[in-house]
Amino acid sequence: MPRRDFEASLGSGTRQLFRARVEAGPPPGLLAYRGGAPVGWVQVGPRADVPGWNGARRLTAPTAEAPADDPRVWGTSCFVTKAGYRRQGIATALLAGAVDWARQNGARVLDACPVDASGNRPPISLYHGLASTFRRAGFREVVRRRPDRPLMRLEISA
Repeated sequence: MPRRDFEASLGSGTRQLFRARVEAGPPPGLLAYRGGAPVGWVQVGPRADVPGWNGARRLTAPTAEAPADDPRVWGTSCFVTKAGYRRQGIATALLAGAVDWARQNGARVLDACPVDASGNRPPISLYHGLASTFRRAGFREVVRRRPDRPLMRLEISA
């Protein structure tokens, strides 16, 4: 949704919107559990479901070979790992789950625009994921519109 609408809905309005989104389907992401408790989340799904990601001037703008209106072009745009569980492989497990989910649901590519982090950054600035995690999972860089944010892609099927 447009940022203005998102900010107007913060708090209980955001929770209601998210609940409605989950109930309407398809799920907007996946949860990671440890010991029965949720410890992480990744947003993953068709690019068209995240319209703010698809603007022509965005770092995340789609490319000609993987347009946003193609329902088989998916993206993973946000990771959350609960404090106390970071640096334990939660994001890596979430990314593996996101790739599997995309594959099971007919995606041909999965895009991401992670942070190519150097130095010490606060965890809040890493919610897009780390480029190194995506590289280890087989993603390749397709374009770099800002020095620290590559658009990366995993080819899932033809």
